[in-house]
Amino acid sequence: MTDARPRHGPRAAAGDSRAAAARSRRAADLRRLFAAALAAVQPGACLARTLTREGDRLHLGERRLTLGDFSRVLVLGAGKATQGLGQALAALLGERAGTGLLVVPDGLADPCPPYTVLPAGHPLPDARGRQAAARLLTRAAAADARTLLFGLFSGGASALLPAPAPGITLTDKEQLTRLLLASGAPIEELNTVRKHLSRLKGGLLARRAAPATVVGLLLSDVVGDALDVIASGPLAPDPSTFTEAVAVLQRRGVWPAAAPAVRRRLLRGCRGELPETPKPGDPAFSRVLLRIVGDNRQALQAAAALAPDLGYAPRLLPTPLAGEARDAGVRLARLALATQAQLGPDDGPILLLTGGETTVTVRGPGRGGRNQELALAAARQLAGSTGIALLAAGTDGIDGPTDAAGGLVDGATTARLLGQGLDPARGLAENDSTTALDAAGATVRTGPTGTNVMDIVLVAVTAAGAAG
Repeated sequence: MTDARPRHGPRAAAGDSRAAAARSRRAADLRRLFAAALAAVQPGACLARTLTREGDRLHLGERRLTLGDFSRVLVLGAGKATQGLGQALAALLGERAGTGLLVVPDGLADPCPPYTVLPAGHPLPDARGRQAAARLLTRAAAADARTLLFGLFSGGASALLPAPAPGITLTDKEQLTRLLLASGAPIEELNTVRKHLSRLKGGLLARRAAPATVVGLLLSDVVGDALDVIASGPLAPDPSTFTEAVAVLQRRGVWPAAAPAVRRRLLRGCRGELPETPKPGDPAFSRVLLRIVGDNRQALQAAAALAPDLGYAPRLLPTPLAGEARDAGVRLARLALATQAQLGPDDGPILLLTGGETTVTVRGPGRGGRNQELALAAARQLAGSTGIALLAAGTDGIDGPTDAAGGLVDGATTARLLGQGLDPARGLAENDSTTALDAAGATVRTGPTGTNVMDIVLVAVTAAGAAG
């Protein structure tokens, strides 16, 4: 006999309640996993894993340094995580902490004795950053053979320390940064250009500090952890060239709009009329030790370690997160759906993990960031599905020029948007992911986290037969 009872009765209501509870639980799990990832890459924890002290001896992996060999300690650095690194280093060195100068974004400039902390503009350079860079270069130039210089650099340092080369103005660099960001240029390309318009980047700070002994402690915010790309490599040999910088601007279609002074300098460099940045083997690096203290993989591994405690089998994806944000969102959503299709009713939940950094080619007037755009694109792909939720967020807590870190979406997100008269396709077309995710209650906000190891995407996948 056919059951003709209406589906909106008590049984359906109970099912809806269970599904809502399951969605809420998945969202809470993803937030806990993201928090674990952030905790693993807090600057203090990262430095403690890399640098230790026993009396007068510092242990940096296999290298040993004796503090008594140096007459002074100097600490210089910049970036979103640099203040945390400075605090941890000062605590480790104690009476030998020395003096220093740290440059950080607005909102992160808390006292860090005995080091001076200066705020500056990010992601667009400003006059405060130019003045701070000049002070930092002056201090580096005063170092001598008995100086132990710690360089503390993390993501954001490139914008925080604008030191325009002769003939280039801060306005020229700010305009070029805007053009490259809007073109979707990845950080590697952006920094190739920056290094050839600077008096500090591309190994020039190391040249300025020679003959000091330099220990560079870096939090990586770039795919592959390339030392010359992190913070535009102020302490690292620079394999890039003037010719490559010109190629970036031409490939991204911004060469005609670049300031005349920028084009003149780069072309002079291509003709050999200006000296190149120091390359591998340059004497400037003979007393430089560089170590990456934290990176994206450490954050992902921490989340993966917690996953079984929450009932998930972790799967760390082998390919780093890259490319256009919206395309990455579609790929990850399709992978989640394919993973779910392989799960049987008795299989436990899966956690897919990946990290890296996507780009956004800005075409519309909206508000958003790469993680929010990725999440919105994934939400469209997941529309109507059950048992899948995706969190995409920046480990620095800042996603583009917004106050959000990213987004957390599932198969119901698109329906919530449409129910409010908002079209997610239009949100993507206008690069207006923040407006869309806010309307759906799907925005992730953490505030500045004090660290920066690129972005993380976590995808919870439950068998289709499970509730919600």
